Amino acid sequence: MTTGFFAILAVFTVLALLETPIFVLIAGISVVCLYAVDHDPLALQTVLIEMNRLASMPVLVALPLFTFVGALLTATEAPRRIMAFMQALFGWMPGGLAVAALISCALFTALTGASGVTIVALGGVLYPVLRKYRHPKRFSLGLLTTSGSLGLLFPPSLPIILYGVVAQVDIADLFLAALVPGILLVAVISSYAVLHETSRRRSGAETASRDPFSGRRLLKAARAAAWDLPVIGITLVGVYGGYVTIAEVSALVLVYAVVVECFVLREVRFFRQLPAIVVESCLLSGAIIVILGFSLGFTGYLVDQQIPSRILELMTGWTDNRWVFLAGLNGFLLLVGCFMDVFSAIVIIVPIIVPIALTYGIDPFHLGVIFLINLEIGYSTPPIGMNLFIASMKFRQPVTQLYRASLPYLVWMLVVLVLVTYVPAISLLALR
Repeated sequence: MTTGFFAILAVFTVLALLETPIFVLIAGISVVCLYAVDHDPLALQTVLIEMNRLASMPVLVALPLFTFVGALLTATEAPRRIMAFMQALFGWMPGGLAVAALISCALFTALTGASGVTIVALGGVLYPVLRKYRHPKRFSLGLLTTSGSLGLLFPPSLPIILYGVVAQVDIADLFLAALVPGILLVAVISSYAVLHETSRRRSGAETASRDPFSGRRLLKAARAAAWDLPVIGITLVGVYGGYVTIAEVSALVLVYAVVVECFVLREVRFFRQLPAIVVESCLLSGAIIVILGFSLGFTGYLVDQQIPSRILELMTGWTDNRWVFLAGLNGFLLLVGCFMDVFSAIVIIVPIIVPIALTYGIDPFHLGVIFLINLEIGYSTPPIGMNLFIASMKFRQPVTQLYRASLPYLVWMLVVLVLVTYVPAISLLALR
């Protein structure tokens, strides 16, 4: 069994390197392992049963609805309005424009659930503005490359929803667990931006220009973004206040976004543009759900063959110390974040690591936060972090230059990762 399994795994690794669609790979390896390795004549039926079980989960409806909201807002001027509001709020302080850009990227990533989309949608807007205000080129490139993934810990983040479905933990509580680490991550990177600008001023270097604080300008920007910001507010109040479930709040946010963008602001034409956005979001969410369904079938195979328990035996033979295990887990997940997108990583890796981590006494919500922070960092980790190549294409810069530009931000993100990993109270604070 073991030889056959690893042979099949090697074949599918080659197919993955040839850029075979991920749902084809997972579907194939699920059916082949169940039929060829485990000799189960009902392999395909087993996978279909798992897909049916997935479809019966009430929380699953939140995934396509929030995906649609993200696609809808990407097609509007919402990113520019949010950035203008943040600039009016923070633009007066040293490094304030950088802080505004960082928070805008984090909010937009939370709404869309995809860091690459943030770089593409906001990068073209923010990079010229940062350079116009005399922020250094390397500083600006590093900021936009790494901040594209910062919002993955904030609601209504799709990766959190997906993680909750796969790991079978309460998604509302997972949002709560991720909130404080997410704020800490943004605060640390923002502090670095401010300190960087302050040190340049003290050294006599040319500093970035600032806008004097203007209450009138802030009020004007707030009015312009007044229809956009409630998208996040509805989610926060609804979920954290305990008024609605995550599925119900996704429907509320969707209705609000459609009404505002199509009938109030009229930035999206209901009959001409909205159907194309619906199709785009359906393709993305449908692909994720298909991947999920097939991966659950593969997870069933892993459980039947006791793969997690065998890995656990290897791990405990190496160390029975939970802190050493967490260090090894972080290194592994950073590597995963370089090679895989967040959705694929969740459906493939989470079913394997969750039972092992529970054996080490790691809280499942704490584990979820560790997992997501690692993937955030992995997106921008050299040599093959996905955001590095997206930013290279977007800003037309050599990827090696983006390696150097991202390094200071990665260092601070790793500091936060270590804190969150070894101080579980940071993740569990909001749950108490």
